Amino acid sequence: MRYDRIDARILEIVQKNNRLTSEAIGERAGLSATACQRRLKRLRSEGLIEADISIVSPKAVGRPIQLLVLVSLERERSDIIDRFKKAIKSSVEVVNGFYVTGDADFVLYVTARTMEDYEDFTRRFLYVNPDIKCFKTMVVLDRVKAGFAVPVEMPSED
Repeated sequence: MRYDRIDARILEIVQKNNRLTSEAIGERAGLSATACQRRLKRLRSEGLIEADISIVSPKAVGRPIQLLVLVSLERERSDIIDRFKKAIKSSVEVVNGFYVTGDADFVLYVTARTMEDYEDFTRRFLYVNPDIKCFKTMVVLDRVKAGFAVPVEMPSED
């Protein structure tokens, strides 16, 4: 996936605020609204922009308990990994899931209404899964930063 300096500027802009109009984005990037719309469409179709989302406060929607769960599988076989990835994707409690290296195989970011709600989740999602060797839960005390913005590297001028 190739992109130029103008695309990079657009990516920086929409990561900060994806509610801006094409006119506003184009103005900041030095483009017309129509040219900006074309570029945004291409950036989405080529997968540089994966999604346009809003970050919702878990506390504001009744899910104030936030947890990081480190999950270790019994064995690292592709069918077991794929099955667990599918389970993660289908769970509404799991906000983010990462397949990682290190002490655990997966790190999950989970929200819950109460600790009892989380305990119920562990019984339904973790304890019943025979592929899980163990898991460790860390309760989030304070969400210091929330977002999905990644630094956009400026392409070299060829």
